[in-house]
Amino acid sequence: MNKFALRPLVAALVLTAPVMSAFATDGYFSHGYGMKAKGMGGAATTYTDSAFAGANNPALSSWAGNRTEAGLDWFSPKRSTDAAMANPSGSTVTSNSNDFFIPEFGYNRTYDAKWSYGVSVYGNGGMNTDYPTNPVGGADAMGVNLEQLVIAPTLSYKLDETQSVGISPLLIYQTIEVKGIGHFNGAAMGYWSSNGGALSNNGKSASTGMGVRLGYFKKLTADVDVGASYSPKTQMSKFDKYTGLFNGTFDIPENYSLGASMKVMPDVKLSLDYQRINYNNVKAIGNPTANMLPCNGGNNGDASYCLGAANGAGFGWQNINVIKLGVEWKQAAALTLRAGYNRSDNPVQSKDVTFNIMAPGIMTTHYTFGGTYALDKDSEITAAYMYSPQNTVTGANLFNPAGTDTIRMKQQSLGIQFGWKF
Repeated sequence: MNKFALRPLVAALVLTAPVMSAFATDGYFSHGYGMKAKGMGGAATTYTDSAFAGANNPALSSWAGNRTEAGLDWFSPKRSTDAAMANPSGSTVTSNSNDFFIPEFGYNRTYDAKWSYGVSVYGNGGMNTDYPTNPVGGADAMGVNLEQLVIAPTLSYKLDETQSVGISPLLIYQTIEVKGIGHFNGAAMGYWSSNGGALSNNGKSASTGMGVRLGYFKKLTADVDVGASYSPKTQMSKFDKYTGLFNGTFDIPENYSLGASMKVMPDVKLSLDYQRINYNNVKAIGNPTANMLPCNGGNNGDASYCLGAANGAGFGWQNINVIKLGVEWKQAAALTLRAGYNRSDNPVQSKDVTFNIMAPGIMTTHYTFGGTYALDKDSEITAAYMYSPQNTVTGANLFNPAGTDTIRMKQQSLGIQFGWKF
């Protein structure tokens, strides 16, 4: 890697690492990685005109050429709740902190006829709320903020002139901060934590882990491509300041994508992806919130079900399926337009609504638009917009089944990305 290539890589890692913020789209995964993918509903398992192979499909690095892309996304989620335990009961409480700026970076380089390499830097998150008053009965303001930074170096190998395989080690750094749920431990609520001092209001706590993403890409014909990407569950170190909540462990769920794209006209390409995210297989995310109930009574209950213990409550999220449909139209020599539709299952069921007031990752539908304009033969500018209409989930209050809780969310984002070829 020459000095010209190394300099933007180092700069991007330094600038990006401290400022990854909250997403909440397909659960807590982003609807897409790279502005071109975001303009197409996230359909990028077979998308080769991008430097974000490490986030989408490592095998794509073999076809992306020499390029660097750096972008910034304005993300605006609006979240509110009508909670049975709010003061006054049932009143609407709206979360603050509605504007986030999320950077992303991709670099790709062809080494020789067989090998290519690169790096993608991106974020996940979305378990983010900041309620000025406590909707679950506590005296303090309540909220949670989960942030994940992923650095994905990528190596890809061309098996022949029609197919490639790739691998991306995933270097993951995440932080969490939880506030306003300390009253979940003790007689006031009738529920207990396995470690009440490491449950809430302890500031930010960090965790690290290393995973992997594997990829395959195949040109079936001159007009049809297929691809697949797989990442097993990644074990993360514990959040030491929150071992009384989810046992302090927040692993990254197993996920995979299958994709196909077809050139339906000389200047028009359709892309279709299917993604599966297995949230329920991570205890901190998938354990039912009702698991708190056997711990009722403290030492007289089943301690293995207390918060932070082996069977302690999580968010109760279910595994989800995501369909991503995108279209790209090369409208002119210098202008490419994109549109997309992203539809996912809702991971939050009504029976788990109370705990998910903290983290309402309930979006199901996303409409996207975008485009790229070539400034010259070696540089371009890309923009992408996403709109997700309001979704609502209502269910019985966990602590007072006679009452009901409602969570609602809507969101939009607008991003810009600059790209350079070399």
